[in-house]
Amino acid sequence: MSIARNIGTTMLAALVVSAAMAFAALAGSDFEGVWTVKDTDGKPFEITLSADGKASATREEGMTGTWAEEDGTAVIKWDTGWTTKIMKDGDSYKKEAFKADGTSANTSDAMKK
Repeated sequence: MSIARNIGTTMLAALVVSAAMAFAALAGSDFEGVWTVKDTDGKPFEITLSADGKASATREEGMTGTWAEEDGTAVIKWDTGWTTKIMKDGDSYKKEAFKADGTSANTSDAMKK
């Protein structure tokens, strides 16, 4: 009976962990939504971060990519090879863009609509 009880307890624990992970995956991120940022020339544009992990931007070249939250930062991998990060900075947010080779291209404020 002791073995059966241990198996039951282990299965219940696994179920609880699985349910918690599923809930966390469904819970929305504070980064989801539309962000106003500036490009390397100081021109404003918008970045949209969708709940399904897709990203898009209103720049002329029609940027698309994917994003994920990593250590409290939204990390956007663009199809162009560039990466953009949006992170909390005190009471506000900042955006930093990186070229395909990993060098920083620019930073700007980021405001969620």
